[in-house]
Amino acid sequence: MEILLNYGSTLVIIAAVVGFFMAWGIGANDVANAMGTSVGSKALTIKQAIIIAMVFEFAGAYLAGGEVTSTIRKGIIDASYFVDTPELLVFGMISALFAAATWLLIASALGWPVSTTHSIIGAIVGFAAMGVSVDAVTWSKVGGIVGSWIITPLISGVIAFVIFNSAQKLIFDTEKPLEQAKRWVPLYMFLAGFVLALVTIKKGLKHLNLHIDGTEAYIYAILTAVIVAVIGKVFIAKLKFDENVAKEAHYVNVEKVFAILMVVTACCMAFAHGSNDVANAIGPLAAVVSIVGNEGEIVAKSPLAWWILPLGGFGIVAGLAIFGHKVIATIGKGITHLTPSRGFAAELAAACTVVIASGAGLPISTTQTLVGAVLGVGMARGIAAINLGVVRNIVVSWVITLPVGAGLSIIFFWMMKGMFA
Repeated sequence: MEILLNYGSTLVIIAAVVGFFMAWGIGANDVANAMGTSVGSKALTIKQAIIIAMVFEFAGAYLAGGEVTSTIRKGIIDASYFVDTPELLVFGMISALFAAATWLLIASALGWPVSTTHSIIGAIVGFAAMGVSVDAVTWSKVGGIVGSWIITPLISGVIAFVIFNSAQKLIFDTEKPLEQAKRWVPLYMFLAGFVLALVTIKKGLKHLNLHIDGTEAYIYAILTAVIVAVIGKVFIAKLKFDENVAKEAHYVNVEKVFAILMVVTACCMAFAHGSNDVANAIGPLAAVVSIVGNEGEIVAKSPLAWWILPLGGFGIVAGLAIFGHKVIATIGKGITHLTPSRGFAAELAAACTVVIASGAGLPISTTQTLVGAVLGVGMARGIAAINLGVVRNIVVSWVITLPVGAGLSIIFFWMMKGMFA
C-alpha cells in the first residue's frame, strides 16, 4: 500500500506509456482482420485501406470503446488474491501490457497475425500464476481459449467455403454471370447487411448505453439488411454492360460489384474491431488507474478516466499507419490468392462466426476467425491453392502466443517488483 501512496503517479504514467504501446501493437497486428482481404483482393490499395481503417478503428475505439471497463480482463484471474497487496496487481497489469505489446511487435515484424486478446490473457496468466499463486488463475477459461484455436477457424472456414461455393454455382459457373449477379447479389447484400448490423450492435454499440436486447437487435438487423438489399438492387439494375463481350469481361464486372461490398464489410468490421479490442489495451490500464485512484481498493468495474479511450484510439491508429502493412500482406496475399468475391466470402464468414460465437458465449479471436475464413475460401479451390508454409507459421505463432506472453510477463513482473520494492 505504501508503494501506491509514494509512487502512484509514476506507476500511472508508466501504465499509460505501455498501454499506448499495447494499442500500437493492436493496430500493427489486429487491424489486418478488417482490411487484409480488401487489400489482397485489390478492392482497396494499401494506402486506401489504412486511411479507411484509421477512421473507423478510431471511431469504434473512441465512440464505442466503453465508459466503464472490467478491471480484470475477461475474469481470467481472481482479484481476491490481491486485496492485501494491491501493488502486485498494479505491477502485474503493467507487466502484462508490456509483455503482450512486445510480443505483438515481434509478431508484426515477422508478418504473423496473432491474437491480441490471447496475448494479453497469456501475459496476465503468467504474472498471476508465477508471481502470486497458481490458484489465482481461472484455468477453465484458459482451457476455453486453447479450444478456440481449433473451433473458431473451423466454423469460419466452413461458412466461407459454403458462401464462396454458392457464389460460384449461382453466378460464376452460369452462361450469363452478369445477369445472375443482378439476381443473386442483392441476396448476398441482405445477408451482409444483416450480419454486419448484428456485429455492430453486439460488438460496436454495447458500450454506448444503447441497451438493445436479443429480439430488438435482430429486428434492427433485418431492417438494415432490407434497406441495404433494396439500395443494392437499384444500383445493380442500373449497371449496363455489353452482353456480346467475352465471358471473361462479365467476370471482371461481377468482381467489381463484390469489390464495393468488400469495402462496406471492411468498414463495419473495422468499427466493431476498434470498439471491442481496444479493451485489450485500456482494460489493464484502467485497472492501474482505478487501483491507484482508490488508494489500493480493487473494484470489479471502474469508470474510465477521460484520457484513456483517446490514448487507445490514437495508439491503434499509429500502429496501423506505421507497421500494419506487414500483417495485412500476410492475410491478404500470403495464404491464398484472393479476388473480391473470395475476399467478400471470407469477410462475411468471419462476421457470421463473430455473431455465432457471441450468441454462444465462445471465446474467439478475430484473427483466427478471419484466417480460418481465408483458408476456407482457399480450400474451395483445392489444397494446391493454399500456401502451406505461411499457414504453418501462422499456426505456430498462435500456439506460442500464450506461453511467450506469459514468459515475458513473468520477467517484467519481477523487474517491476525489484524496481519499486
